[in-house]
Amino acid sequence: MSVGPDVFDYVIVGAGAAGCVLANRLAADGTNTVCLLEAGPPDSSILLHIPAGLYKTCSNPKYAWQFETEPNPGTANRSIPMPQGKTLGGSTAINGMIYNRGAAADFDEWADQGNRGWRYADVLPYFKRSERRLGACDPFYRGTDGLLPVTDCDWRHPLCDAFIEAALNAGIPRNPDYNAASQAGVGYYQRYIDKGWRVSAARAFLRPIARKKNLEVRTKAQATAVLFEGKRAVGVRYARGPGDPVSEVRARSEVILCAGAANSPKLLQQSGVGAAGMLSELGIPLVHELSGVGANVQDHYTVHLIARVEGIETVSGHGVALLREAAKWMLGRPNFLAVGPSLVYGYVNSRDIHSTPDIQLELALGNYTGHGARRFPVIKLGYHQLRPKSIGHVRAVSADPFRAPLIQPNYLADDQDRQVVIDGMKTVQQLFRAPELRRYNCTEELPGPKITDDADCLQFAREIGLTTYHLCGSCRMGLFDSAASVVDDQLRVHGLQGLRVVDASIMPAVPSANTSAAVFMIAEKAADMILGRQPLPALERDKPAVTGCSGVAEKLNDNCRENLL
Repeated sequence: MSVGPDVFDYVIVGAGAAGCVLANRLAADGTNTVCLLEAGPPDSSILLHIPAGLYKTCSNPKYAWQFETEPNPGTANRSIPMPQGKTLGGSTAINGMIYNRGAAADFDEWADQGNRGWRYADVLPYFKRSERRLGACDPFYRGTDGLLPVTDCDWRHPLCDAFIEAALNAGIPRNPDYNAASQAGVGYYQRYIDKGWRVSAARAFLRPIARKKNLEVRTKAQATAVLFEGKRAVGVRYARGPGDPVSEVRARSEVILCAGAANSPKLLQQSGVGAAGMLSELGIPLVHELSGVGANVQDHYTVHLIARVEGIETVSGHGVALLREAAKWMLGRPNFLAVGPSLVYGYVNSRDIHSTPDIQLELALGNYTGHGARRFPVIKLGYHQLRPKSIGHVRAVSADPFRAPLIQPNYLADDQDRQVVIDGMKTVQQLFRAPELRRYNCTEELPGPKITDDADCLQFAREIGLTTYHLCGSCRMGLFDSAASVVDDQLRVHGLQGLRVVDASIMPAVPSANTSAAVFMIAEKAADMILGRQPLPALERDKPAVTGCSGVAEKLNDNCRENLL
C-alpha cells in the first residue's frame, strides 16, 4: 500500500520532551513514516533559546498554554497559573531547564505496583541513552554520547556559595552528583544549557533529523480528536483554531499521545475515552469506558520564603546590570542570562537532616519590592515535598476541544502533606539564620515575624504556594484491575488497539524530582517498545540484573490485556 501525504506509520500528538524523542527514534532509520503534530508555532523566537527568555515566554499565550488550577482549600481558594509549553520543544522550551532524574526508589515503586521493566535498574540505561553529560561523572550512572547535553552551572555567586556553606555546616552533605548514587545533599543544579543556549527537546532531538523525508512536522495543528474504527485508533483530527478547517491524518500502526498531563487526558475524554457518566454530561459519545482517564493527578506544591540581604548585588533584569550581563552572554562568559531561575538545590529531611530527604530546596536570587516602593536584593528559598500524597484530577469541561481543561491537583489535601509543608518552612527559616548568611545581614522578609505557630505556617503556605509545574499521573500506568490506571506497562491504553500515551501523565506517582528528565527516559523506553525491540539490559551494581515485577503481576497484566482485546 502506498503512503499518501496524510497517511503515516505513526502519528505523534505533541512535540514536547516525549514527542521530540519519539519522532527522532521512530524516524531514525528512514523506514517508518512519522507525522508529528504540535498545537503551537515553530520555536523561531530567540527568547525560546536564551535561558532567561523564559520570563517572557511563560506568560505568552503564543508559546504557552495559559492553564490555571481550580481553587481549593489547600490554596486558600486561589487559582494558580500553570503554563505549559505550546511550541516545538513543549515545556522544555519555556521551563527552568533543570535536569533532575529522581531517586532510585521512585522507579522501584512504579514496578512494585505491577509495572514490568520500570525498576530503577531497568530505566537507568534509558536515562543514560538520552544524555550527553558534560562534566565529571560516574559512567555507571551517566551517559556521555546522547543528544541532550547536561552541564554544570558555570555561573557562581557569593550568596549561593554562602548558602551552600551554611547547609554544609548544618550537617547537609555536599553532593557532587544528585543524578547518580544518591540525591541527598546540596550543590549547584545541572541543566540542559550548552554554551549559553537553552537546549530544548526540539533542539536536541528534532534538529538532527529535520531533513529526513520520512518525518513531517506540522505546527499550529491542535489535535481535536483521536479517530477510532471500533476499538482501534486509526488517526487524529486537528485544526489551527476555533472555526478553522478540520484536517485528518491517519496512522497505519499507532497513534501516540505526547500532549502532556493536562492535554493528553483531555484529548482522550473528548475522543470518547473516559468515565461514561462524565462524557454523557458533556454530550460526548462513548467509545470506550475507562474511568481512570484524568484521575490520579499529582504535582509538587512549592512555597517560597524571601530574605533580604545587604552589601551585595543579586540579579536584575533592568538597566546597567542587564546590559552588563548581556555583554557577557555575547562574549560567551558566565552570566545570569544563561542560567535557570533556580541555581542551588538541597535534598534534605524537613525534620531531621540526617534522615531520608523528604523536601527539595531551590535557591534563587533577585530583587523584591517590599512594603515601600524601593526594590532591594533578596534570596528566595523555595521548597516542596518530594512525594506528596494528595491526589487530584484533570477533566474536559465541554465537547469543545479549544476549551482549557479543568485542573484540580487538590494541593495539601492530605494530612502528611500539610505536616511536611509546616516542617519544611521551619527548616528554611533556620537556614536563613545561619551565621554564613549573617555577613550579608540576611533578614527574613516573607513571611517574617508574623508566623508564630504551626497554624500560621500552614495558612501562609496556603496563601503563597505555587505549582512547581510537575503535573503528572492523569493517564496512570498500571494493571487493568486498578480503577485509576489507563495504560499498561507497555504504555498501551487499556482495552484499545493502536493507541499509546507517552508523557508525564503515565507516571504512577510523581518522582522526587523535576519531571522533564523522567519524561525523556519514558520516551526513550517507549521507542523500543513501539519498534518491538528488546529492552536495554538492566543495570544494577552488586546485585543480579532486575528484569521487572513478580511473575504473578506479569501474568495478571498479560491476561487482562489478552481478555480485553
